[in-house]
Amino acid sequence: MQDVYQWAYLDPHNARLLDKDFIVSTILLGNNRRLKRALLAEVGPGSTALQAAHVYGGLIPELARHIGHAGRLDVIDVVPLQAELCRQKLADLPQAEVFLADAAEFSGRQYDLVSCFFLLHELPDMTKHAVVDNLLSCLAEGGRAVFIDYHRPVNWHPLRPVMRMIYNLFEPFAASMWKNDICTFACDPGLYDWEKRTYFGGIYQKVVVTRRRP
Repeated sequence: MQDVYQWAYLDPHNARLLDKDFIVSTILLGNNRRLKRALLAEVGPGSTALQAAHVYGGLIPELARHIGHAGRLDVIDVVPLQAELCRQKLADLPQAEVFLADAAEFSGRQYDLVSCFFLLHELPDMTKHAVVDNLLSCLAEGGRAVFIDYHRPVNWHPLRPVMRMIYNLFEPFAASMWKNDICTFACDPGLYDWEKRTYFGGIYQKVVVTRRRP
């Protein structure tokens, strides 16, 4: 975090500057709303949900409101600044609570839904494995995990070389998302059902993982 993402997540001025929906939309090439809708489509009102890491913009309050007062949203983040920014967003939403915790180690209740929105590409592969396994272990029977992240674009995509350049400059761990399916980061993928959908010519993906009932 210190070596790669200090400017984005640890610097208070930059963090508040980046924490805007129009900035997120720019970074995601105009796909922010589309990808948020893709996540919310998997969330049932009244469910219990875990959000792995603070997300810039309005996604997390939208998620809490979508779940409603009959449900519960727990958010975890390993960075104190990010946890505090998230608490400020959720101050008027009593169904949501923020915890300072590592997504690779957090152990709480079993959840109906676990959300991982553009976190995996920021992690070294060893940590990707730990986070995926730990988040899947938080699922209740029949529960679903939703991973939304980068993906390998189709070969003819005009932005393919641009994405490579962005990864080289700003996202050194993202290239492995082109080489590996998210299921390969799970220790025992056979315990779950996996469904993948891609967006915007393959640049983004949504993977829904359902824990099988015994």
